[in-house]
Amino acid sequence: MKHIYIISGFGADERVFSKLDFGDNDIHFIPWKIPEKNETLASYAERFRKEIVFPNPILIGLSFGGMMAIEIAKLIPVEKIILISSIRDRYELPCFMRLTAALRLTKLIPLRPFKILEPIENYNLGVETKEQKQLLREYRKNIDQRYTNFALDEIVNWKNEWSPEHVVHIHGTKDHIFPIKYIKHPEYVIHGAGHLLTMNNADEVNKILKKEL
Repeated sequence: MKHIYIISGFGADERVFSKLDFGDNDIHFIPWKIPEKNETLASYAERFRKEIVFPNPILIGLSFGGMMAIEIAKLIPVEKIILISSIRDRYELPCFMRLTAALRLTKLIPLRPFKILEPIENYNLGVETKEQKQLLREYRKNIDQRYTNFALDEIVNWKNEWSPEHVVHIHGTKDHIFPIKYIKHPEYVIHGAGHLLTMNNADEVNKILKKEL
């Protein structure tokens, strides 16, 4: 039995993994935390690391959670990192995020949930069902603005150039958040899958997890 620590995507929780099968392994979900004032990403990752009590774990991260998994792996030895709909380093950031960082738009225009923008956001995330729409609406309603500001700024300004030795990257060909054309060497490509492939392509992801875990 392995100890697996899982980090969800931006502002989400463990429900986005509800259709995945992790076998008989011991699963630990690490929830997102409210950032402290002027907190760095390294300090934020250290707070996540403190919740990891078993040695040499497997880390699974979805989207921003994958980026956090890599930051945690800078602090402790890990057996493996499984990235889902995420990126390995700064060079896989899409152009629109690099432009956002260059223009400091996350500082000038803090993102807030507007109902009028939900259809666009849902499209970019690859939402397919009413249940998913409702779940994302709940996330938007409950998300803390301090977390939103911090997370968005850290995503577009991610400076990481280091990749751990044992990384497994699962990505969809229709991911609009992190388009696959920027992803250098994904180990597994799921054709037709969007950003929410943990929910919409669970059968294919489960086959990969069975092999990798």
